[in-house]
Amino acid sequence: MERLQKVIAQAGIASRRKAEELILQGKVKVNGQVVKELGTKVSGKDRVEVEGIQIEKESPVYYLLYKPTGVISTVSDDKGRKTVTDFFQEVPQRVFPVGRLDYDTSGLLLMTNDGEFSNILTHPKYEVDKVYVAKVKGVLTKEKVRMLERGVMLEDGKTAPAQVKVISGDRRKETAVVQITIHEGRNRQVRRMFEAVGCPVQKLKRERYAFLELGNLRPGEKRELTPHEVKRLRATATTKPR
Repeated sequence: MERLQKVIAQAGIASRRKAEELILQGKVKVNGQVVKELGTKVSGKDRVEVEGIQIEKESPVYYLLYKPTGVISTVSDDKGRKTVTDFFQEVPQRVFPVGRLDYDTSGLLLMTNDGEFSNILTHPKYEVDKVYVAKVKGVLTKEKVRMLERGVMLEDGKTAPAQVKVISGDRRKETAVVQITIHEGRNRQVRRMFEAVGCPVQKLKRERYAFLELGNLRPGEKRELTPHEVKRLRATATTKPR
């Protein structure tokens, strides 16, 4: 017997947190009856429907995608823009992104149909390092670097300490290329951090997620994660609580 929200997540319908919302909204039935109790447990013999569709447990898949700029990190877009799932049309499983990258941000994005796996990696109580390289406008002084490293105050609170390395700078053009490592996942966080110190981002790329790197992939290309990489990702997240 397993919790209903976990079964829904494992079926690739949604993350566990989203599955809980669907249950509370009365959109889930077990054996024909609407269930709104989050603690409900079901077995493999039970018939589970989400929004009128019976779920079937898919085999879990895990991918690393080099997301190009100009692509939305969602399953679908009502404006008809290209989404990350467009790169997985030949994959039979219904994959979704683990977290997201902004429309104008490129780089490493994980894709899966395993909601429990996604929940572990994106849960705020765990620290998973994400490494970005940003080209910023303005003079990035040592004091501004220290501010970023200590954490800067944003409208949704102060950011956790970051690791910052200035790769290069052009004082004549007033631009700099910077590597920054964070472990939070707030919306547009890196861009907002640099804006807070007066150095808006002109270009942004995520180069590493935990121990994973893009390697030889080009924008729009992907590869499956190995079983060892999946196991190591789980361990990386769950062994680094705040």
